Amino acid sequence: MLHTPKIPTTIFTGFLGSGKTTLLRHVLENAGGRRIAVIVNEFGELGIDRDLLQGCGLGCDDAGAESPGTMYELANGCLCCTVQEEFYPVMQALMERRDQIDHILIETSGLALPKPLVQAFNWPEIQTGCTVDAVITVVDTPAAARGQFAADPAAVDRQRREDPNLDHLSGLHELFEDQLSAADLVILSKADQVDAADLARVEDMVRRELPSQVQIIHCHQGRLDPALLLGLGHASEEGIHLRHDHHGHHHPHHHDHDHHDHDAFDSILLELPRVDRDRLMAQLEILAARFPIFRIKGFAALPGKPMRLVVQGVGTRFESYFDRPWEPEETPMTRLMCIGRDLEADALRRVLDPCIAGDGA
Repeated sequence: MLHTPKIPTTIFTGFLGSGKTTLLRHVLENAGGRRIAVIVNEFGELGIDRDLLQGCGLGCDDAGAESPGTMYELANGCLCCTVQEEFYPVMQALMERRDQIDHILIETSGLALPKPLVQAFNWPEIQTGCTVDAVITVVDTPAAARGQFAADPAAVDRQRREDPNLDHLSGLHELFEDQLSAADLVILSKADQVDAADLARVEDMVRRELPSQVQIIHCHQGRLDPALLLGLGHASEEGIHLRHDHHGHHHPHHHDHDHHDHDAFDSILLELPRVDRDRLMAQLEILAARFPIFRIKGFAALPGKPMRLVVQGVGTRFESYFDRPWEPEETPMTRLMCIGRDLEADALRRVLDPCIAGDGA
């Protein structure tokens, strides 16, 4: 009887804005011929992550003969709470096409607890076809150096408190510890944004939460050789029950999902024509300060520029970079997803209208 190897799966976890999407994108751009399927966990019916990850040699529809992979999005934002409703059928679909897939990447949402997700790989229906190659926890180094663990801890905490199934009494540090407790590898992202002393202090803080065999790697702009991240062969699901966590007893998977209300979050897609880059970045900071926005991500079209500008922000901290040229069949436009609470599109749009470039720009 022919033995079909299990599909290795890498799980990326970390708080909002830690750099997971940037790291994932770099892996896809340097896949070296690997056929990779991606599960992206994001709020909103239109996942901006999907657009940010396009152009990496990833086919986002049904994989054909010339397409190296397929992307699946779990839209309600909490993968560890939706394994039965969404994760399980997605994994079934992937396993049915295992001869077309070399690796699966899962990017969890900023508050997803990795341990329940890893435990799901012990379900008989998944265990026969997939294994967790590694859990990679991405740490926002500048935020951790400030003792905040996330770029905007208040926004993360507000998001967490909207979820009635999470432990609201524990501090953000305990959530941080849970993400580290499941890690097989830790990435200190944005390491170039701190000095040597702060980097050493963050590494020491993280090291105290990890078993000695777990490696810590420094990274900036997601630029790591995929060989360091893929093919690690940890089979994490086999020993995940031995990992300590603060929230396992608070998060049973038989809870009533009707009360797991992610509708408390608004996902507002703002579409604008070409914009002035400096004005856009300035107005986004005003937008984030004025409204209860947890995350902004998307891309912008600039006058006279053939490249698409990626924009990402957590709290009032933003970054932007050009990722690829606009395709000939595309109409260059600005599309920004705002994730927060009690948001109104018209009010958000009024703040950004001054960014629109004039005809002579």
